[in-house]
Amino acid sequence: MSKIFFAPVRLALLCMFAIPAIAQPIVPQTGTIHTRDVDLAYEVYGSPTAETPVMAINGGPGLSHVYMIQNDVWTRLAKGRQVVFYDQRGTGKSKAVRSGAPQSVDAQVADLEAVRAHFGFEKVDLVGDSFGGFLSMAYAAAHPEHVHKLILSDSAPPALKDIVHLLPQVFPDIEEQDAELAKKLGNTDEAAQEMLRNHFRMIFYSEDLLHTYLANIKDLGYTPAVGAAVGEAASTADFTAELPKFKFPTLVITGRYDMNVAPLTAWRMYKAIPNAKLVIFAKSGHLPSYEEPDKYVQVVDTFLRSHE
Repeated sequence: MSKIFFAPVRLALLCMFAIPAIAQPIVPQTGTIHTRDVDLAYEVYGSPTAETPVMAINGGPGLSHVYMIQNDVWTRLAKGRQVVFYDQRGTGKSKAVRSGAPQSVDAQVADLEAVRAHFGFEKVDLVGDSFGGFLSMAYAAAHPEHVHKLILSDSAPPALKDIVHLLPQVFPDIEEQDAELAKKLGNTDEAAQEMLRNHFRMIFYSEDLLHTYLANIKDLGYTPAVGAAVGEAASTADFTAELPKFKFPTLVITGRYDMNVAPLTAWRMYKAIPNAKLVIFAKSGHLPSYEEPDKYVQVVDTFLRSHE
């Protein structure tokens, strides 16, 4: 921006009109929900409106929701509605877990239900990202009466065994680095954290956006032991037969270049859920909300506001 100089007597007045106010960071409402098994930490963006509240379910397993809020997509979407995030049991700020508490899919569904009940939401719009899409389908199968609309964003399939995962075929160099890390560091938290960052290196379409993302996020909120336990428990669950029973409007989103959960996975869910809609983001990998944020806000907001 070029510099413009004013006579001192005019400077203060002109600044009032010429210099925009610095945007203040949006501070979410935070709190904790106490259950028998875990204290669930949550963040709420936006205020109650006539629009159905959104519950955003992050992926992983073993990650906190922090990876989802690295731009202003959700604060923009929260201008017309409440958006609730929470950290799944054992991750992020939800670390207070009862000894012996399960990491089963049923336990995860019960946690999601506890969050809904805490806020007194009769109906919610679920937005499940990656593994969070799997959890959203599990919740929708268990509590369809509370689901207003469902968005599956680069979601895992309803049976994890059916995932179309292309990273080993597309990134053999990074996969080899992971193998060397495991050999050098063993089954340690240090190795797991480094391998997670390698994983993020493989899920972007834009290399520039990848570097920006990793430069700005220092802690992905990863708890490897929780991820392993949840992944093992979820590996035997199968909600494929439930998808044709979904009666609520459903939007399936995928990045065209998602090698982590290839678009064929999204296509199959789109075909299985009655009257579902599919939107493919042409310049995205696994995180279209970060790589094409303007389109993501427009697509999600339009779908949520539509009367179907």
